Amino acid sequence: MDQGRVVDAFRIEAGQLARAMTGVSAAEWHLPTRCTPWTVSDLLAHVRVVIAWLPGMLAAPAPIRAEVSAVEYYRPDDRFAPDANAARIALAQDHAADQLSGAALAEDFNTTWQQVDQLCQAEPEGRVVRTRHGDPMLLSEFLLTRVVEVAVHGLDLADALGREPWLTPQAADVVQDLLLGGPDGAAALGKLGWGQLRFLRKATGREPITKEEALEVDRLDGRWLTLG
Repeated sequence: MDQGRVVDAFRIEAGQLARAMTGVSAAEWHLPTRCTPWTVSDLLAHVRVVIAWLPGMLAAPAPIRAEVSAVEYYRPDDRFAPDANAARIALAQDHAADQLSGAALAEDFNTTWQQVDQLCQAEPEGRVVRTRHGDPMLLSEFLLTRVVEVAVHGLDLADALGREPWLTPQAADVVQDLLLGGPDGAAALGKLGWGQLRFLRKATGREPITKEEALEVDRLDGRWLTLG
């Protein structure tokens, strides 16, 4: 996927999430989310943690070539095993606990995404990075996985707070392209008879999907991601 398009989608979606979090009350930070056992503050801390890997990745030597795509990044291996998920949960909770308040956490997230955005904008098309799991990936492909994190967990946070989703068209489009195999995804979505938001919710487990619906997505070459 075009690196500039993904960088733009990341910037716009992360900025929207940051703005949404500025209005969260002290009590709302402790509300539960569907991502048990995380609260609202834990979940925002998780999103901050997963985008904060990028500065170190960009500072490290670039691998010779990319070998893993965004879809392959979400393969069901040990990175989503129970012990890895437990570590992921604890890391987010620890980061949230380290902040003096929800407002401080929101400001920390705002600072982090802006730093990541500036670094990514400075990188040339075709830049290759190595993930903390050892995967050599195009920056555009890895950053696409970060758009997934910001967008999908943004839906989780909006639901937990009882707000209308703030998902941006730019992020929704690139995630849809990832899940439906590219620019022909819009035609596939029309065949499903779903709106974009409903499709993204169903495809990422945010809304129930029937066996028949899942088979229809399969027939349209939909991609199922393993999410922690």
